[in-house]
Amino acid sequence: MAIDISPFATEMNRGFLQVLVLVLLEKEMYGYSMVKQLETRGYEVEENTLYPLLRRLEKKGLIKSKWDVSKDRPRKFYVITKDGRTVRNQLLVIWRQQNETLNHLLEETKNV
Repeated sequence: MAIDISPFATEMNRGFLQVLVLVLLEKEMYGYSMVKQLETRGYEVEENTLYPLLRRLEKKGLIKSKWDVSKDRPRKFYVITKDGRTVRNQLLVIWRQQNETLNHLLEETKNV
């Protein structure tokens, strides 16, 4: 009997995607380019997942956006804010601590 892990994966990916976006947006980007950047690195994300996240991050003041209408197709570009960098750095500390804890536990249980 196979167990459906998709709810667990969704929950894990939700927080991870926030960190990825805050890292990516050190450089100004528009949404579709973020999707493509992540895809080239082996991380699949749908646009209908990314855009609501971008709106939430902007509402919290962690990123800001501006429209570029200089070309045929207007694009909304996003970039991280000072507060966003602070939050990103704190989240990376947490992620590294969690990863270290997990690695220690895996090492300990490997030898059991």
